[in-house]
Amino acid sequence: MAEFGALIFPTDYAMHPVALAKAIEERGLDSLFFPEHTHIPASRRTPYPAGGDLPKEYSHTYDPFVALAACAGATERIKLGTGICLVVERDVITLAKEIASIDRISGGRFILGIGAGWNAEEMENHGIEYKHRWKVVREKILAMREIWTKDEAEFHGEFVDFDPIWSNPKPMQVGGPPVLMGATSKWSYDRIAEYCDGWLPIAGLDVGHIPEIEKALVNRGRKLSDITLAMFGVPADEAFIESKLADGFNHFVFGLPPENEKIVLPLLDQYAVIAEKMRNN
Repeated sequence: MAEFGALIFPTDYAMHPVALAKAIEERGLDSLFFPEHTHIPASRRTPYPAGGDLPKEYSHTYDPFVALAACAGATERIKLGTGICLVVERDVITLAKEIASIDRISGGRFILGIGAGWNAEEMENHGIEYKHRWKVVREKILAMREIWTKDEAEFHGEFVDFDPIWSNPKPMQVGGPPVLMGATSKWSYDRIAEYCDGWLPIAGLDVGHIPEIEKALVNRGRKLSDITLAMFGVPADEAFIESKLADGFNHFVFGLPPENEKIVLPLLDQYAVIAEKMRNN
């Protein structure tokens, strides 16, 4: 059965993350995703990909793992995910621990949406060169899988290198939580096939990619049915959702503005009605 959730920038001026999580669960929706930016460099050297001025919420976002942990303690059913986690900007051993911790605290409800990011100077402040960002993402995901699955984990790569370590607890979900790739370039196909469990494009940017992803999966001995096809920024349009269900997508994430309850809750009510209709079709 298809799943339906919501994405919001969890800011200090928007609806409180815990109140939002409770509202999503009460309405029968299935998931809540938070994006992240650790900071926004004041130089604004890198243009905003959507054009124009960078929206205020990018520099006001809570740490997603702290916010999601709070939501985990206040809910029982909904899945909780990053949409997306900027893996390049985080220490890999600490990140593996954070993910394992939140997965256990939530009872195995965590989803790791990943990406490399677009803001070059933001990465540079974390010691990462923009040109190496995807190599770093790959090594960190592979290294975390070692940490999540081995009693004594070690990894030796170009950007991630550590001798055997003990790191417990392990995630509740065997092998670690599902890793969904939030990118749509032609280079993403093999990245998904090699080290991800699913794909998480923005609605409208998904067109034409699935056949190429399937080819990449086959080349690595996998099938399209092995991965989750999820989508961000889904419009409140039943016909659109039906068309994407036919394409194989099974997790639809509506967007919410970083606003207060008076604006957010009516949107959640609308999304819940659509979700119920789609499930009953």
